[in-house]
Amino acid sequence: MLHQIIDRRLSGKNKSIGNRERFLHRYRGQIREAVRRAVSGRSIRDMEQGEDITLPRHDVSEPVFGHGPGGTRESVHPGNQEYVRGDRIERPAGGGAGGAGSGASPDGMGEDDFVFRITREEFMQYFFDDLALPHLVRTQLLPDAPEWQSRRAGFISEGTPTNLHVVRSMRMALGRRIAMGGDVRRRLRELEARLATALRHAQTPHTEILALKAQIEALRRRLGQIPFLDPFDLRYRNRVRVPLPTAKAAMFCLMDVSGSMDEARKDIAKRFFILLYLFLTRHYERTDVIFIRHHTQASEVSEEEFFQSTESGGTVVSSALTLMHEIIQARYPSNQWNIYGAQASDGDNWHQDSAKCRELLSDRLLPLTRYFAYVQVADEDQNLWQEYSLVQAAHPNFAMQKISGPSEIYPVFRELFKKTTTP
Repeated sequence: MLHQIIDRRLSGKNKSIGNRERFLHRYRGQIREAVRRAVSGRSIRDMEQGEDITLPRHDVSEPVFGHGPGGTRESVHPGNQEYVRGDRIERPAGGGAGGAGSGASPDGMGEDDFVFRITREEFMQYFFDDLALPHLVRTQLLPDAPEWQSRRAGFISEGTPTNLHVVRSMRMALGRRIAMGGDVRRRLRELEARLATALRHAQTPHTEILALKAQIEALRRRLGQIPFLDPFDLRYRNRVRVPLPTAKAAMFCLMDVSGSMDEARKDIAKRFFILLYLFLTRHYERTDVIFIRHHTQASEVSEEEFFQSTESGGTVVSSALTLMHEIIQARYPSNQWNIYGAQASDGDNWHQDSAKCRELLSDRLLPLTRYFAYVQVADEDQNLWQEYSLVQAAHPNFAMQKISGPSEIYPVFRELFKKTTTP
């Protein structure tokens, strides 16, 4: 039996969920640009909030028809108390057909831009809409919690009405009717031929003719009793769930906490990593985030210690890269995990150690990682920046950017993690 469920729950006072979704889809580009402009003036604590979006008048205005310049018109509108037939009216200054509210009018009348508010979830969706981990691939099939995909697998005799295949069902019904009525139709054709022969011969007894007609009528009733469509004929589309390889990713966050990193630079680095962590947790379920802090020595720390600890000291950047390589070898095989790295530093490092960092990246880390991003929270070119420039020229999966102020965090983040085609 087919059941219909009608959802009569209210969607809020003076609101329509369907109309709102269509509106957001129609003006998706304008809303995305408005969100990008809005985040430039926000702090990291205010990221997950709604926003008032303003759309220009010309984007939401409806087309109208107006009279063009020129022509002769002889009409007086109802309610006119100033002109009579035959008066000549001067053409208004400005010429052309202008729509209502186009620009500021002399009398102060006009139309404002259309302003509406998007929710916190909608704001974050538009903000991260065109971002993704570069070169993410599916690596293996997990037996414990695989991803599933629904695929077609022929037809079955039982299912829901929404999956009913009409053509296949009618084909089955036609074949059944042909099979069940084949002998009856053959017998019917024989009797009809005998009846026609009997009617042509006058000496045929009347009782024989009546018997033939009775048999023919019985066979026709028997054919009429064969149902046109039987529940046995119904065929439904069958779908099965098949496991898919799961994309697992490990993101290494490396932050310099040496003495050369003052509070302003540390704050920029923390904001960048908070934004990265927010992006990963919202868009990827199976992603491990490993936090590494370093001065002269590197150590793996918790999320709370990574963002709140005030420890400082000298600078040996290679210690963090070495620890990252050791963790990859111990816990994250490159054939099963998508390895990513993000490093933030002011670039100040021992000259001999910077060359060692270049060798570690080129020879050990970059062959194992899908993507590695380096962010320097200082304008001046330090020795580490110079060594990393050589790495960038030789490895396409390495990127580097500079951030000199909080206002540059979001543009740099979007540039580093914009969507790209998987090779």
